[in-house]
Amino acid sequence: MTNTSDSDEDDPRVPVVCPDCETTSRVPLADVADAIDRHNEQLHDGDDVASVDPDVADRIADLVATELGLLEDDA
Repeated sequence: MTNTSDSDEDDPRVPVVCPDCETTSRVPLADVADAIDRHNEQLHDGDDVASVDPDVADRIADLVATELGLLEDDA
């Protein structure tokens, strides 16, 4: 088991889902990519099965697009 510092507990946690394993976990934002890669390598022969929850990924993409002005109307 890994010890978590106070700052680790304060970091935002991102839901990661694996439809094949029927699991969902919450991973600190800084560890998301490594956790997904590790899960897929260990359990799915490297296939991209586990990922950030699609609803969360879509929401983040919308926020980024809005911030960059990509969703603004030109009318």
